[in-house]
Amino acid sequence: MAEPEVRSDPTGQKEEPEALVSSLDIFVFSLIAGLLIYWLLSRRRPMPVPEIRTPPTAGAVTMQETSFIEKMKKTNRNVIVFYGSQTGTAEEFANRLVKDAQRYGIKGMVADPEEYDMSELPRLREVDSSLAVFCMATCGEGEPTDNAQDFYDWMQMTDDSLEGVHFAVFGLGNKTYDHYNAMGTYTDNRLAELGATRIFDLGLGDDDGNLEEDFISWKEQFWPAVCGFLGVQATQEECSVRQFELVVHNDINMNEVYTGELSRLLSFQHQKPPFDAKNPFLAPVVINRKLNKGGSRHSMHLELDISGSKIRYDAGDHVAVYPVNDVSLVNRLGERLGVDLDTVITLKNLDEEANKKHPFPCPTTYRTALTHYLDITNPLHTNVLFDLSQYASDPEEKEILRKMACSSSEGKALYHSWVVESERNILAVLEDLPSLHPPIDHLCELLPRLQARYYSIASSAKVHPTSIHICAVVLEYTTKTGRVFKGVATNWLKNKVVTDSSSRPTVPMYVRKSQFRLPFKASTPVIMIGPGTGVAPFMGFIQERAWQKEQGKETGETVLYFGCRHRNEDFIYQEELEEFEKAGVLTQLHVAFSRDQEHKVYVQHLLKQNKDHLWKLIHSSNVHIYVCGDARNMARDVHAAFHEIAEEVGGLTHTQAVDYFQRLMTKGRYSQDVWS
Repeated sequence: MAEPEVRSDPTGQKEEPEALVSSLDIFVFSLIAGLLIYWLLSRRRPMPVPEIRTPPTAGAVTMQETSFIEKMKKTNRNVIVFYGSQTGTAEEFANRLVKDAQRYGIKGMVADPEEYDMSELPRLREVDSSLAVFCMATCGEGEPTDNAQDFYDWMQMTDDSLEGVHFAVFGLGNKTYDHYNAMGTYTDNRLAELGATRIFDLGLGDDDGNLEEDFISWKEQFWPAVCGFLGVQATQEECSVRQFELVVHNDINMNEVYTGELSRLLSFQHQKPPFDAKNPFLAPVVINRKLNKGGSRHSMHLELDISGSKIRYDAGDHVAVYPVNDVSLVNRLGERLGVDLDTVITLKNLDEEANKKHPFPCPTTYRTALTHYLDITNPLHTNVLFDLSQYASDPEEKEILRKMACSSSEGKALYHSWVVESERNILAVLEDLPSLHPPIDHLCELLPRLQARYYSIASSAKVHPTSIHICAVVLEYTTKTGRVFKGVATNWLKNKVVTDSSSRPTVPMYVRKSQFRLPFKASTPVIMIGPGTGVAPFMGFIQERAWQKEQGKETGETVLYFGCRHRNEDFIYQEELEEFEKAGVLTQLHVAFSRDQEHKVYVQHLLKQNKDHLWKLIHSSNVHIYVCGDARNMARDVHAAFHEIAEEVGGLTHTQAVDYFQRLMTKGRYSQDVWS
C-alpha cells in the first residue's frame, strides 16, 4: 500500500501525515446518506399527479385490461377470437365469428393480440370449455401483420406447454404470393407443436380466388365442430343480430363530434407526434404532377411535406394514406336512403363489456361515417346481404339476397356472378333492388371500415429528408353493370391539386417499415425489376445510390429493368432515369415497351436476353435482386425467367434452379414488394 504523501513545509519542518478521512469527508458522506434515506422514504408516498384533461379517444375505455384470461372469467366468456389484420378483413372475419356464436348461445369476444399479453395463452385451460380461434392474415414475404408481430415472436421463442388449450385457425392469404398463408399455417402448426388441441382443420382463404367463399365454406363445417366440442345444439335459427344501438344527438357541442379523426378527437386540428396508424400526420401536398405523356391512363407523382413531424423513413418503406370516399357517392346514398346525412349519432355496443364500444369514432354524423370511416365502394360480403334481406319488401328480392348469403352451390354461384364479378357495392345493390330500404344506422353497423392504402415510397430520406414521394396510377374503369368504378385512394389523391402554397391540400399518412432494403454495403451490386408504378421504390434506391456515390463510396453495379406500354406515352420518370444512367449511377437501364412492336415484350424477355451477364452477377458477385409490381403475372414470370437462366447458363436442373432461388430468398438476396 502506498505511503501517505509527505509535503514539504517552507520552514523546513516536516508535516505530519494527513488523516485518511477528514472532517469534510465525514460531512459529505453524511449529507449523501441523509439524501439517500430521504429519497427512499419519499418514494413510498407518491406525490399526487395533477389531472390533465385531454380530448377523448374513440371507443376509449377507462383502463385497458391486458389479461384476456381475467376478462373472459369476469365476463363469463369461453370463446375468444384473435385476429392478425393489416387491411381489416381478418378483423371483420373475427367479428363475424363472434356474432355467429351469439346465434348458438355462445359468449365470445374479439381480441387484438397487440392489446393483450399473449404469454397468458397457456392459462386458457383455466376457463371452462374454452376455445381460442385465430384469424391470421399474411403480409409480404410470409410476414405477420403489424398487430400480430409480438404474438408471432412469442410463438417462436416460447417453450410453454399449451396442453389443455383448444384452438382453430383460419388463414387469409393470396396464392399469387410465394409464401401463401404462411402466418395461418405457422400458427396452426406451432400451437399444435406446443401441445394445444386442434378442434377443427386449418382453413385457408385465397384472396386471389374468392376469400369470402373460402371463409363461408370453412365456417359452415367449423360451427358443427365447435358445437360438438362445447356440447351445444348444432342447429340454429338464421336471424339477424344487432351489435349496436342507435343514439341520436339533437343537442350537442359540435366540438365534441368526430369529423374524420381516427382516434383522438380534434387530432387533425392539434397534431402531436408520434404519428402512426391511429394518429396519422396531415402532410401537405407540395407537388402533384402527371407522369405519363399520353394514353388513357393517369400516372401521377406526389410529394408530401413531412417537415416538423419527426417522421423518419428509409428507401423501400411504405407510406399509408387514409383516403375519403367520393362525395357524390355519399350524397347518392343519402338520397336513396332518404335520410339527413348531417344527423349526429352514436352507435353504442349492446355488449357493455366489449372492448370495441363503437364501430367507428362516435359521436359523428352519417355523412362523416360514410365519407371517412366506411367502405362503400367494394362488393358486399354475404353476411351483409343476409342482414339486409329483412328490409326487402319484395319477396323475390328478399329471396335473392338470402340465397346469395347461403352456402349452397347455387347460392355461391349467384353471389359470385351478381356481386363479385359484377362488382356491386352497396349503392349498386340498393339501386338494383328498389324494395330494399334498410335503416341507415344498421347499414353503418354492417359496412366494413374504410382502410388505409399503402404505397411504396418513391424517394430516399438521404436525399429528401423532409418529403415522401408517391407514384401511383389512377384506377377507373367500367364494370359489367355499366357503372364506372373509381379507385377510392387514387382518385382522391389525383384531386389533391396544389394551386396555392399558402393553402395546400393535406393527406393523413404514416410510415410503415418494410424489409425491402438496399444491401448494407454500397459496393454490393443490385438488380431491380419494376415495370409501371413498380419502379416506385427503385426511384428511392437509385437516389440513395447517387447519394452514396457523392459521399465518395464505391457503389456496385446498379441495374434496372423497367417496363411500360409505349415509349412516347407512359415511360414514367424517363428524364430522371436517363440522367441517372448518364451520370453512371445506373450502370444499366433496360426498358421493355410492350406495345411498340407487333409482339409484346415484357421485362422477363429482356432478362433472358441478358442471361449471361445476369447469371454472372447472381452466381459470382453476390448480387441482390428486387422485384416490385404485379404479383399475379409479372412477379411469377420474372421468377420463371430466373429459373430458366439458371438452367440454361448455370447448368442446373429445374428442381435445382427452384431450390437455388429459394435459398437466395432465405438469405435476403431475392426480395419482392408485390401486390395483386
